[in-house]
Formats: sequence, C-alpha cells, structure tokens
Amino acid sequence: MADRAFLDGDRDFAVAAPVERYLRAQVEEDLRSKMVFIGGPRQVGKTSLARSLLADPAAELNYDVPAQRDAFLHRRLPPGDLWFFDEIHKFRGWRNILKGLVDEYGRRRRILVTGSARLDFYRFGGDSLQGRYFYLRLHPFSVAELGGHADALAALLALGGFPEPLLSGSERFARRWSLAYRERLVREELASLERVTDLGKLELLAAALPDRVGSPLSLNALREDLQVSHQSVARWADMLERIYGIFRIAPFGAPKLRAVKKERKHYLYDWSVVADPGARFENLVASHLLKWAEYQIDTQGREVELRYFRDVDRREVDFVLTRRGEPLAFIECKLGDDAVAPGLKYLKARYPDVTAWQISAHGRRDYVSAEGVRVAPALRLLGELV
Repeated sequence: MADRAFLDGDRDFAVAAPVERYLRAQVEEDLRSKMVFIGGPRQVGKTSLARSLLADPAAELNYDVPAQRDAFLHRRLPPGDLWFFDEIHKFRGWRNILKGLVDEYGRRRRILVTGSARLDFYRFGGDSLQGRYFYLRLHPFSVAELGGHADALAALLALGGFPEPLLSGSERFARRWSLAYRERLVREELASLERVTDLGKLELLAAALPDRVGSPLSLNALREDLQVSHQSVARWADMLERIYGIFRIAPFGAPKLRAVKKERKHYLYDWSVVADPGARFENLVASHLLKWAEYQIDTQGREVELRYFRDVDRREVDFVLTRRGEPLAFIECKLGDDAVAPGLKYLKARYPDVTAWQISAHGRRDYVSAEGVRVAPALRLLGELV
C-alpha cells in the first residue's frame, strides 16, 4: 500500500543561500586584533564560513583528519598568514598550543578556530588564552538572513535552519537528515568529548525532548520515564547543551511578579523534529531570539539574555528579552489571529514602557491593542532581527 494512503505529501521549497553568512564581516574585523573562536552546532556552517576566508586551502588543519591532527600536535604549521584550526578542542592541551603560537608569532599570524561544542567550556582547567581571543557563535539560518520574506519563513518552519536540509528544499531530505543528525550528535560528537556509560538511554532522552519543547522541563519526569537517576538526567541534559544539541532559557522574575524561579524551558537547534505545529513555531522563534541576543553579546558586548515568564498563578509569556536583568521586550507566539494572551496583558500593564509583541505564524492581522501590544504576523518582528 502506498505511503500516501496515510501520510500527507511532501512539499518542495526554493531557498537561495545568502551571499555570505551574517558573521563574516565581524570575523574579518576581529581577526585584525585577536584570535577568533567560532562555536555553534555541528553542520551549521562554521567550516564553510572559515574556508571562505582562506586564500590557501592548505591553511586548514582539521583535528578529525589523522594526518592534519598529527601536523597540529607536532606544530607542522600551514602556509599563509591565516591559520584555520577545526575541532582541536578534542585535544586536552589545545589551549596551551594556541598560547604558544600567539606568544611566538604575535600578530604576524591570524588564527581562526572552530568547534561544534562550547569552546568556552572545553578548556580543561584555567583559561590560558584569556584576553587573546574573541568568541562568536554561529546560528542556523533565520528569516532575516534569508531576506525577510514569507517564503523564507515557510521553508524554515518545514525544513529547519541548518544549511544542508534547508538548501535542499525537500521535506523528505530534511527528515532523513534530521534522523541521522541526532544519531551523529550523540554517538560521534558527544562520545568524543564526554564519558558516557549508557549511550542508549541518552539517545532515548534526546528522542524524548522534541515532544517537551515549550514547557518547563521536568527532569524528575524524565528520570521516571527513562528509569535512571536524577543526577544522570541532569548531566545528560547539560551534555546536550554543551554540544549545541539543545539550549535552555531560565524564567524571568521579580518579587512583585511572583514568578517561578527554577525550571528552565528547552528548545532544539534543529526545530524541524518538533512535531506539534505550535511548539515548532515557538522553537523557531526561540532560535531567532537567541541568535539576536547572542549576536548582541558577541559583537557588541551588550549583556542581553533570553528568558521566559511564568508566575504562580500560571500566567505565562513565551519569551522575555532582558538587558542586565531589566526587560527589553515581551514576545508571545501564536499560530493564528488569536486574542491578546492574558499573560502578555499582565506584563505589559506592569511594564508599560516595554515593547510587547504577539506574533503569529499564519495570522494576517497587524494592529496595536488597547493595552499597547503589537499584534502582527511573525515576519514583522523576525525580519528585523539578524
């Protein structure tokens, strides 16, 4: 019996890649004065971005390639004035080697380092490179990066924001890519960096997370489902965050708001695996807002955070952007033209000078409510980000 008897047909999308990634100009600027580290999820485009800056392909040393790994460890250095080192954080002494290169060559050589894990975490002891590098985080494609039009949002919702599945334009290819990606993330990426005694249970955790997107993540509930200790679940979640499998956001709260202060919400960098349409859209928006917030931190030095709001009376707002603890914007996500959410009205009343948005994936209405909330299609906000 043909699959189409039970399943919806796949769609194809025409997606054009931007001429250059949004961080390229910043990388070039920062390389003039310091080393540059680029972190971000596996296969998000870090290596392609780095290679676009190289005059000579031989200037690249990839730690995952045996011959190139040997050259790095024995300091057989590549030609040119720009050296590109990929995945070297998998070697415990990588920072000391880089410190030696900087001390020896100074500004006569520019050094670019990429890694598919949090390079600020995998330093194995003290940070011997303090003050010698800028750290930039590369994120999946976003509406703004793809030109800010409706077709870009539709493609991102269906295919996710990673270059390979997105630029394929195929829902079928994107599904197959996502399944393989999750397996590689756990069995290759994580296993190369962390000591894991039960990869099978960790894979079950990774498979369970898409269905829990958008709600405060209960580690106790996961512990019961997986039949493991609370400590194990907490450690595994931390691991997935360190390798850019998930990101988590903390609650925003002040005493006058009676806000919850403990459980964090989690989202996936590959939101295409989230089945529920509302949760998938919320995850896409979370990724866009995190990309903007971390761009402000990494390139402007602004102390911006992404949080969410929920109080003891169960009023909720999906996202709160803050700067130094003070709210910059409130954002609520809806699929269609819904009435303004009660939680958004509540926060807007208490912070009347703070911008409040309710954005929709498929709605068409665009107006400012009596409370001062901007209700609009998602493109109006997402297209203004990075």
